[in-house]
Amino acid sequence: MTADWDPYLTDDDRAVLQVSGYGAAGPLPQRPALLVIDVTHDFCGPEGADRVAAARACRTACGPAAWAAVGRIVPLLAAAREGGAPVIFTRRDPARLAQRRRKSARAAEDDIAGNEIVAPIAPGRGEAVIGKTKPSAFWRTDLAARLAGLGCDGIVLTGGTTSGCVRATAVDAFNHDLSVILVPEAVFDRFDASHAMSLFDLQAKYADLIDGAAAARLLSEAYHAPNPVGSHSTPR
Repeated sequence: MTADWDPYLTDDDRAVLQVSGYGAAGPLPQRPALLVIDVTHDFCGPEGADRVAAARACRTACGPAAWAAVGRIVPLLAAAREGGAPVIFTRRDPARLAQRRRKSARAAEDDIAGNEIVAPIAPGRGEAVIGKTKPSAFWRTDLAARLAGLGCDGIVLTGGTTSGCVRATAVDAFNHDLSVILVPEAVFDRFDASHAMSLFDLQAKYADLIDGAAAARLLSEAYHAPNPVGSHSTPR
């Protein structure tokens, strides 16, 4: 299988990867939560718009990549809800929208309505929606406490952007000794190279990548399995 990052690796990169042992698969979490990062109108953009048109309409939008990921998050949500796995969404903290990214000259365009999670994956009754002010969903939020209170030992990570909030959240989850499962087709970015190399770096050091079907099985079965779920092989 050709990975998204293969075209970006040098021969030296491949040699180091072969001898270093990075990217080894870890055990699946026994009690995972599904985490949906920032799948809002601001990060998706107008449905049907190409990537450039989406960015013109909303500076943070990722366009078709985001909407493709939305379609792949839908079955993961269904599996989690069916299996009783916790589902947690994030978005930008509505109270802090004025403190926007200082690296963009278009920060004044931020709109409260754009901070709503898109309809196909709207949160269900009782599902948490965490407002955050920094890329990581753990930064000065109650996410770690929520997961601990639920008895979760890991997360299934989806949403955007791969190189930004998804990556920051994955690293912080690792720092909290949580197993991090990332579904590559259910995360998105506005830049192809950033997306590919972030996936490479995350699978090498902080997360295990599994496909949507395997993640759906984990979410639907983990809370009902009488025995440990076991380990897995990370797709390459």
